[in-house]
Amino acid sequence: MSIRILSAADVRAALPMSKAIDAMRYAYSQLSAGKAVAPPRQHLSTDKGVTLIMPAYLPAGSEFGIKVVSVYDDNPNLNLPRIIATVLVLDPATGAPKAFMDGASLTAIRTGAGGGVAADLLARQDAKTVGLFGAGVQARAQLQAVMAVRDIACVNVMSRTDASARQLSTEISEWTDAPTVHLVRNSEQVVADADIVICATTSATPLFNGNALKRGTHITAVGTFVPEKREVDTSTIRQSDRIVVDSREACSAEAGDLIIPNAEIDAEIGEIVNGDKEGRQSADEITFFKSVGVAVQDAVAGAAVLAAAETEGLGTVIEMV
Repeated sequence: MSIRILSAADVRAALPMSKAIDAMRYAYSQLSAGKAVAPPRQHLSTDKGVTLIMPAYLPAGSEFGIKVVSVYDDNPNLNLPRIIATVLVLDPATGAPKAFMDGASLTAIRTGAGGGVAADLLARQDAKTVGLFGAGVQARAQLQAVMAVRDIACVNVMSRTDASARQLSTEISEWTDAPTVHLVRNSEQVVADADIVICATTSATPLFNGNALKRGTHITAVGTFVPEKREVDTSTIRQSDRIVVDSREACSAEAGDLIIPNAEIDAEIGEIVNGDKEGRQSADEITFFKSVGVAVQDAVAGAAVLAAAETEGLGTVIEMV
């Protein structure tokens, strides 16, 4: 029995953003149609952090995988990433492991791609300006995904540290069809002219005053996944004409952005993909997408990475027996 080991570089090579967005459409569609087996993720806490275990199986495409992701805030002091993740791809016919891959890079891509699906369905077609909170891995992925579905001309970035914002600005300037980047220090400047607002931070409290939003804005929030934390305030939620989530079950249990203001969920993104619910209905609607991440994303993304790796000869194959 053999298993293919795939590094972060292998994962990124195997799963470009455009391909990942298509994969997430399928994953969300299957989840909302009730065609996926995806138990609620398990949270195992230690004195130093929390480990999440996320299994999923999609019979239609035989995608079967388990992600283990650990969030340990003290890790940077040990020269380790704050978030460490791995994904195991299994053969549903035998239960045998087929691939073991870096989960942090896969999570960044699949989460960004999920935001890309939401932007494609909920943002105005003429959206040009992005307000970006955060300058980390997920902020990059979310912006790349939005740029894959909309012609973005300008990005207003606000980060906790100036150094990270400057580094992100330099990276963006080297991208194909790079938008103009403005580094701002005031949250109102981030959202005032934004057609799309992206919240990709670890903040436990709201990042901006929702009253600063203009009509027609789409907001994606992906940074928090516990009931007591939120990136957006009650005003943002109250002004939103459409509140869309990746999973009703998961967000009702974990999304402080929605739990704290007791928000009513209008649709899952997969329901919109499937045509069971409507997306944006007018140019002046404010739409809000909340994602806490669901295991079907990892199973589908992992299967897509493995398929490309087998075709392109990526990774290292080792014999287990």
